[in-house]
Amino acid sequence: MPVFRLTDELIFPPPRLAEDGLLAVGGDLSLDRLLLAYRMGIFPWYSEGEPILWWSPDPRLVLLPHEFHAPRRLERVIRQGVFQATMDEAFEPVIRACAEVPRPGQEGTWITSEMIDAYVGLRRAGYAHSVETWRDGVLAGGLYGVSLGGAFFGESMFARVADASKAALAALVERARTWGFDLIDCQVHTPHLARLGARLIPREEFLRMLKRSVRKQTRRGNWNIAAAAYRTR
Repeated sequence: MPVFRLTDELIFPPPRLAEDGLLAVGGDLSLDRLLLAYRMGIFPWYSEGEPILWWSPDPRLVLLPHEFHAPRRLERVIRQGVFQATMDEAFEPVIRACAEVPRPGQEGTWITSEMIDAYVGLRRAGYAHSVETWRDGVLAGGLYGVSLGGAFFGESMFARVADASKAALAALVERARTWGFDLIDCQVHTPHLARLGARLIPREEFLRMLKRSVRKQTRRGNWNIAAAAYRTR
């Protein structure tokens, strides 16, 4: 399996050359390199002590905003106002919680301190965003990712309370629909996201969608959402 080694030059090989998803190794997590990677359908994913690994999986898990499916339980939770949803109010606590909250069947985390610093930098530049769900004033769940054009690239989500991360995703979907976003990139398959409407598509199809989507104007800066102003359909 050919894996490309990156240099200091700001360039990636075509993502179509990735076999088994892994495209390249090395490089850095600078703002410009991360933005180039996302525009090309590439993302970093590696563990502490490893070199930076760059991926473009085939197939790709994608959630189209109009295909989001909220289970009845989640609809009830949202209707009852169990959580308050906000955006970009607690980015760093969200990304740190994504790194620290234990997940069934998973040891450790790929969200290294280097990754946290890089995505906090993306947040300061207005490209990375978080969605938070609060219960009784306490952070209960959330997600974070990167926004370019009409695409949101989901990186990770967490929940300390049942349904808190799903409610955060519902809030993101509502904003994506309102703003005319084309897709939410979920990267790789998980049963959790598939049950909410995400589906696998061939990488070539994803890259075609992405090429059109990133031509749209990017909504940089702070995002916000009125409390309880989101719904599931």
